[in-house]
Amino acid sequence: MQTDIDPRNLIGRKAFDRNGTKIGTIDEVYLDDATGVPEWAAIRTGLFSRDAFVPLEPSELVEGTLHVPFDRALIKDAPDFGVGRHLSPEQELQLYHHYGLDVNQPPGVPDRDFGKLAGSEEP
Repeated sequence: MQTDIDPRNLIGRKAFDRNGTKIGTIDEVYLDDATGVPEWAAIRTGLFSRDAFVPLEPSELVEGTLHVPFDRALIKDAPDFGVGRHLSPEQELQLYHHYGLDVNQPPGVPDRDFGKLAGSEEP
């Protein structure tokens, strides 16, 4: 995904699946908490349908439309977390697994003490 795109400019754009079939219209864009980079788009999949979350990283903005490299059926079957709320790390992980994307988890905290209490140094 082009990172120089203003995420507000994605809202209202049409989205298409890997076969060129229309998925719907982008309702919201979710930014990564740590970097502020657009990470997910919520796409309204129909007039009375719910929003489906799609990853922006493997997607492309082509001539003003978002092209998502997944089949429409997979997108419509994505976990539904509702829009307008923050995605938790667990919800993001579920979405990454749903789309079969590799998740780079931050390294875990080592199981050891981080320091000693001041004045308790051993000679």
